[in-house]
Amino acid sequence: MEFLRTEDSCFEDLPDYNFSPNYLMVDDGEEGRLRVHYLDEGPQDAEPILLMHGEPTWSFLYRKMIPILVKAGHRVIAPDLVGFGRSDKPTKPDDYTYQRHVDWMASLMRQLELTSITLVCQDWGGLIGLRLAAENSACFYRIVAANTMLPTGDHDPGDAFKQWQVFSQEVPEFPTGKIISQATTTELSLAVIAAYDAPFPDEKYKAGARQFPLLVPITPDDPASEKNRAAWQVLSQWQKPFLTAFSDSDPITAGGDKLMQKLIPGTKGQKHTTIVNGGHFLQEDQGELLAKVVNNFIADNNDVND
Repeated sequence: MEFLRTEDSCFEDLPDYNFSPNYLMVDDGEEGRLRVHYLDEGPQDAEPILLMHGEPTWSFLYRKMIPILVKAGHRVIAPDLVGFGRSDKPTKPDDYTYQRHVDWMASLMRQLELTSITLVCQDWGGLIGLRLAAENSACFYRIVAANTMLPTGDHDPGDAFKQWQVFSQEVPEFPTGKIISQATTTELSLAVIAAYDAPFPDEKYKAGARQFPLLVPITPDDPASEKNRAAWQVLSQWQKPFLTAFSDSDPITAGGDKLMQKLIPGTKGQKHTTIVNGGHFLQEDQGELLAKVVNNFIADNNDVND
């Protein structure tokens, strides 16, 4: 599998992102290996919080949350999905599949020997993270779902999403930082926008970012539909703590929190919250608040059994 690796110099002097990089190798699904970057902060013997980003962001998205979570005594792991951040970037769109993304992150979990995980997932972080949790339920103690979903293709995604799919394929230059800035309620500085552009020196690096919108199941016979339905079967019986923390200004995932509260038993009795003045990327708009919500959720649910 052919891939590109963004030069380290692209990640120098990013605002409020003073974390040490860590790397591991995963099988590429063919006959090669890919390097995956992840942050690993806080005490190594503490229960881990797994922060899963989505499209087209990277672990930079969680920079406001990580210090607050670490201060509370947690180990925090924030990987960059393959094709994003400091992880390797396969150059062919067909190299990216939903299943491969799940497999790559499952490999990271195994190699780091993660158990007793609190999953925090947003956007594609949920599409991948909820699959991981359903397929490795013994490893997960708690879940926080924020502006995310787990589609099966059995329901129409709506015109807005279909337009996003078309845009992602037809726009001559995929404007990563601009896309993120247009999905927040707060104005991002030029330095922050540049940090979201940093992993992608030119269009050759963006095959994964362009492909992600096409991997969302929108028809019942999508390659990922069957396994996502199987994941929902597990989640429909999920008794462990499950919290929704959606924002108030995200038309893309609006209502998904209510659906999860209806279908997932572990949501019962939890202090579900709506993050005020938060766009789709609520970690940018209200990262500090979301981190406190996560800390409180863990403290309130400290007696989880397998």
